[in-house]
Amino acid sequence: MQILSTILVALVALEHLYILYMEMFAWETLGKKTFKGSLPNELFKPTKKLAANQGLYNGFLASGLIWSFFIENPEWQKNIQLFFLGCVIVAGIYGALSASRKIFFVQALPAILALIFVLLR
Repeated sequence: MQILSTILVALVALEHLYILYMEMFAWETLGKKTFKGSLPNELFKPTKKLAANQGLYNGFLASGLIWSFFIENPEWQKNIQLFFLGCVIVAGIYGALSASRKIFFVQALPAILALIFVLLR
């Protein structure tokens, strides 16, 4: 259970590092490919700073999950993981309700699975 929960938490952290990169540094290239059809091409340039701000927040989520791997106290490690996974879940649910249902499956669902396995260990 420990290994599986660690892998799932790491995958969620990596996903959010990817989102950070896409939104902060590759919005007009990778962002266009990712959100093809959801956002008109002419809006990527004017929304670049907004996307970078969102990317920064995703970086904070990833940082918190990565930080948890360096916490030696098992109880605190678990609590930090639960907090940051909860933040990812809330963000994913809000994104699904306000932007696209796909966000639930891409962002919230992996965090929910990780949270369940963290709780079970």
